[in-house]
Amino acid sequence: MHAWGEPAERVEAAALIVTELVTNAVQHTSTRRIRCRLLRSADGVRICVWNRGRARIPAPARPADAAGLPVEAAPAADGPDGDDSLDCLAEDGRGLLLVDALAARWGTRAALAGRLVWADV
Repeated sequence: MHAWGEPAERVEAAALIVTELVTNAVQHTSTRRIRCRLLRSADGVRICVWNRGRARIPAPARPADAAGLPVEAAPAADGPDGDDSLDCLAEDGRGLLLVDALAARWGTRAALAGRLVWADV
């Protein structure tokens, strides 16, 4: 993307999007074959991540408050006693929220040959 003359902020956003989409492909499919492709157009760059699996790609959950934590899952005010009360603070599970925030648009297509997830930056 640098060689194409894309601005640094777009390159950084694309790198993060690729990381998140490939991670999802690894986590949500049992296939060992994953392909990533960047397609350049006059409007920008389309990132495509394809795998042979057909598992449903989860949709990003919308945060319920400004901090991004679901209101009903916030830790109790008197302090957590066990690990379950900190599930809302987990460091994973936010990949598609990042993709949604960084991409101009994104989507997914399933076919007999596999699943494609794409994002435009």
